[in-house]
Amino acid sequence: METYIIILLCVASFFAGFVDAVVGGGGLIQTPIALILLPNFPIASITGSLKIPGISGTSVAAFHYLKNVTMNWKLLVIMALFSCGFAFLGSELLTMVSNDFMKPLLFGILILLAIYTFIKKDFGQHQIKELTETKMIFLGIIISSFIGFYDGFIGPGTGSFLVVAFITILGFDFLHASANAKMVNVASNIGSITLFILKGKIIWLIAIPMAFCNAFGGWLGAKTALKKGNGFIRIFFLIVVIGTLIRFGYDVFFKH
Repeated sequence: METYIIILLCVASFFAGFVDAVVGGGGLIQTPIALILLPNFPIASITGSLKIPGISGTSVAAFHYLKNVTMNWKLLVIMALFSCGFAFLGSELLTMVSNDFMKPLLFGILILLAIYTFIKKDFGQHQIKELTETKMIFLGIIISSFIGFYDGFIGPGTGSFLVVAFITILGFDFLHASANAKMVNVASNIGSITLFILKGKIIWLIAIPMAFCNAFGGWLGAKTALKKGNGFIRIFFLIVVIGTLIRFGYDVFFKH
């Protein structure tokens, strides 16, 4: 493999780590770049390899958030277990079938999400505590199961979807949603990585250096998000959602 390819992948991984730490969706940066730079590798091998830098940056960001943001540990442990298990199943399915049929559905959801976030100025600005603990755990199980499976099967945008779920369904603000989403995302990455290692799908030559770059980006992104607060995260979230729309729009309408 050419050295310049590894360097470009590392640069992409740094920016992916930064974006992912702030609001999720870092895979939307490094996944398409990896697919372009590594055209001769199987999709499953690329996806599996990118899980290593993904978990590296997410773990660093999660640790940084842990020191500054209050977590609901009972909810998180339950969600993490379901997220990990269903991500494993999603990755197993990825090695057998194509996931292209999901993209038109996601494209429509993202359009609605971008419009809602732009119009509703107070979206994710405050925490709303209206759910009982039992109901919150029940909803958390559903969220982590579906999004965990999505992470293993498709991947890009998982962090953003988790943030949205924490805000719209569980009533968190942007900062607490980003922090808690990181913990669940780490668990789903563990599930996927376990499957890909067992299948021998990881290209360690690119996975290791990308992991260091992603971790640095994750540290810087989490530090920036904590300093800037909810308003900054909301704007960043809109940018990432629009970027996601462009990516999925291209896949749905132009890529054959």
